[in-house]
Amino acid sequence: MRLLLIRHGQTPSNIKGLLDTAVPGPELTRLGHEQARALPVALAEEPIEALYASTAIRTQLTASPLAGSTRLDVGIRDGLREISAGEYEMLGDGESIAVYLRTVFAWTAGELDRRMPGGPDGFETFGRFDDVVAEAEAEGLGTVALFSHGAMIRSWAGARAKNLDAEFAARNILSNTGVVVLEGSGSDWEAVTWMGEAVGGPAVEDTLADGPAGDSAAGVVETDGGR
Repeated sequence: MRLLLIRHGQTPSNIKGLLDTAVPGPELTRLGHEQARALPVALAEEPIEALYASTAIRTQLTASPLAGSTRLDVGIRDGLREISAGEYEMLGDGESIAVYLRTVFAWTAGELDRRMPGGPDGFETFGRFDDVVAEAEAEGLGTVALFSHGAMIRSWAGARAKNLDAEFAARNILSNTGVVVLEGSGSDWEAVTWMGEAVGGPAVEDTLADGPAGDSAAGVVETDGGR
């Protein structure tokens, strides 16, 4: 199965650099809508058979243009929502963001019992995303587009793809409407591409306003754990 893991378009909280993870969350900015409208052309060669989006408004709005072009309904799945910031919700200071990202990428490195302060642990977080992927695989689908969030996509892909790790996921940005492509099945996944810019290209990209979940987090991985 081929997974297109697509981050939502830009939101006002991305511009402000806030840890905005609760649902339903904010809508898209003008740029965010432009990014979403670029997706059908950017992904025109992908034989997409199903679309899923998280329970956040921003992912559903981002999926809408692609749903229109493919004539596919968007399945809403709670498992695709962003990693909860717990007690750091709606904060944007450097210390709060650092704790959030250290926790997220510690999970990627295998420390799943570590808990986000005031929030979930890695087992719960990755488990709900795993369930959505397993559901799509059980349907016998070939190519599936999953509209999710920056920290969720980066950390889950870094943990599940055999050719990625926590350091890679932390260091490599995922711009708004950036895409990570994985191929495989079950517990055997490989990352095919990790896009360093929005799929619509520079004309609809503003890498300075992707928010903390999309930015490079070099130096936040502090673990001797595995993957």
